[in-house]
Amino acid sequence: MNRRRHRLCSCTTLAALALAVAGALAASAAADGLPVLGIDVGSKGVAARTDSVRYVTLPAGRETIVARTATHGGRVLGFTRLRGTFTVPAVAYDGSASGLSADGKTLVLIQPRLKFPRARTAFAVLDARHLGLLEGIDLEGDFSFDAISPRGRTLFLIEYLSARDPTRYHVRAYDLPSGHLLAEPVVDPRERGDAMRGSPLTRAASPDGRWAYTLYDGAGRTPFVHALDTSRQQARCIDLAMLAGRRDLWQLRLGVSAGGRSISVGTPTKKLASIDTTDFRVSVPQDTRAADRTGHGGIEIWQIAGAAFLAALLLAGAATLGRRRLRNRPPQASVGAAS
Repeated sequence: MNRRRHRLCSCTTLAALALAVAGALAASAAADGLPVLGIDVGSKGVAARTDSVRYVTLPAGRETIVARTATHGGRVLGFTRLRGTFTVPAVAYDGSASGLSADGKTLVLIQPRLKFPRARTAFAVLDARHLGLLEGIDLEGDFSFDAISPRGRTLFLIEYLSARDPTRYHVRAYDLPSGHLLAEPVVDPRERGDAMRGSPLTRAASPDGRWAYTLYDGAGRTPFVHALDTSRQQARCIDLAMLAGRRDLWQLRLGVSAGGRSISVGTPTKKLASIDTTDFRVSVPQDTRAADRTGHGGIEIWQIAGAAFLAALLLAGAATLGRRRLRNRPPQASVGAAS
């Protein structure tokens, strides 16, 4: 594992940004760090908790433009150019984005993957307020981004453990001040087994940004919500037996109450379960117990995801023959600011 720090280069102009963005919009998108290719949330970006600003990434040849924009109106507030290809990380297959700390000071980007598995994974850590590059991270092994602590001191990464099964993984913590990947994975002490199993379907966060809640399909077993405490580096796995066998898991979403005391699991029109975040007990609405079996039967979501994964690998392998290999070199940045 190597850790590199880099200085900023000379400034660019807003006109250059406009030209690069125009060219980027015509380019094809690259996938982010998830094991299945084709999911990119860079142009959608990630919003601050205040919802006043949004960070987006756009490819520009061998560089990446990172822009800080106003959520309402889309005015460019600042931008930087990174050498290499990076994107806002997606953390679930519904396109949920992450990478911005709750205090709005740290932004983490990931190098897109061209195949699964990959031998090394690169990240770029930026000062979100001024878009200065703070650090380039180069890890040996295949990782994707999972979460960041509220003050940006700890990154949480998904480490894939099998070259053939992307549903087997560990959650790892990376300490930014020391530049070290902590040796022990972040696990629920109540769970047994050497690895978690499943594909991330959707994500929600607590109002203060401390907790990251992810719905997993369970890889053919019981679906569950992974509750990650990013401040204390602890986790809880909450089984949702009432969802077992549903064929519409990819349509479900998580909702967190205003005070963060409960999590709802369901469709846009129907709540299927509720989780009390004080003790992680699960309750099921009365009408859900009596009926609503329409989502059961058929093909499991993990089977669909697996088929998509294999198809993506075949397409990626064919495309690699004529594609320039992505260079895993340290990012460099030049910063500009909009008037």
